[in-house]
Amino acid sequence: MRGVELGNKKIVLAYSGGLDTSIMITWLKETYGYDVVAMCANLGQAEELDGLEEKALATGASAVYIEDCREEFITDYIYPCLQAGAIYERDYLLGTSFGRPLIAKKMVEIAHKEGATAVSHGATGKGNDQVRFELTFMALDPTLTIVAPWKDPKWTLHSREDCIAYADAHNIPIEQSKDRIYSEDRNIWHISHEGGSLEDPANAPKDDVYTISKTLEEAAEKADVITLEFRQGVPVSINGRVSDPVNLLTQLNEYGAKHGIGQIDMVENRLVGMKSRGVYETPGGSILYKMHQLLEQLVLDRDTLRVKQTLAIDYAQLVYDGRWFSSLRQSLDAFVTETQQNLTGTVSVKLYKGNIVPAGMSSPHSLYVDDLASFSDTELYNQQDAKGFINIYGLPLKIKGMNDRDN
Repeated sequence: MRGVELGNKKIVLAYSGGLDTSIMITWLKETYGYDVVAMCANLGQAEELDGLEEKALATGASAVYIEDCREEFITDYIYPCLQAGAIYERDYLLGTSFGRPLIAKKMVEIAHKEGATAVSHGATGKGNDQVRFELTFMALDPTLTIVAPWKDPKWTLHSREDCIAYADAHNIPIEQSKDRIYSEDRNIWHISHEGGSLEDPANAPKDDVYTISKTLEEAAEKADVITLEFRQGVPVSINGRVSDPVNLLTQLNEYGAKHGIGQIDMVENRLVGMKSRGVYETPGGSILYKMHQLLEQLVLDRDTLRVKQTLAIDYAQLVYDGRWFSSLRQSLDAFVTETQQNLTGTVSVKLYKGNIVPAGMSSPHSLYVDDLASFSDTELYNQQDAKGFINIYGLPLKIKGMNDRDN
């Protein structure tokens, strides 16, 4: 962090250097006279962080914090969702959803450090992020004033085009243009794309949408086989080499991007009641989810897996809806953590042209018994026992059938 002290009326702004937050530093100063402290959480935005501090100071921030949160993001936010199997509406791996609570948490910490009395974000009043930010602020410090420019009556900018014009008028540098006007969010887990031509679900995504992964046409012609080792549901090594969480996910992203894996085009239901269309790239995350699922199929018993799959929908919903710091999530975590106690083993997959193909798995806690799964008789299973089992199990259906016949 570096900067200069300008006054006592401080506000901490979630700053990305993108279109909205770039103009909000100037707007907050001009409109309310705030001394703006810009905070950016490094969640793995890569080159998007280049020159960010200088840009924020040049556009009026009095101080800039760039917090390296990558490992905390993976271990405390991504891994719990991975272990829970949380996927929103069958496809979305929650890349933006579980990033926002961490950013908001860091903002509260910096507000306390700086003596700020307010916090601000660039989320619009039509999206989900406003809820994720503001519920976190409420949970961690309800005394902070929340300034959300897009919902403020003094905010007179009503479109991306208006924001670009405002930036031009105030000499604020931005990367967005009228030719490529996607709204994007990037971290080490994924990158999302919305807006522009994507607002019409009838339009196929253009090739220029994809930022971190190859199109299927450009994907590698030769497959890769990779192996992960898990300990209690957490990946600890890749291809036989122990790796820290950041390095491991970075390698998975490289593999996934090379093979065009993890590209999702979906129309989702926002919390605020409307449908929206988004294109997501989650190359490493898609691989990780698939390999974790394969190991669970080997280790978890039928009833536990069924209940876990059911609760995964609830888990994904509350994360998507911004309720990260809720009692319900903590309670679900307790169940999920118990299910992961024996989730230790190795999983291999083959990657090719968008596909993740199982290539073998093993675990000291595997419930798969070779003899039992074969067609041969074993001491553990007498096939004659199945006759009585089916008679009892099918009794309600038999009675219904008799009743239907008689009537």
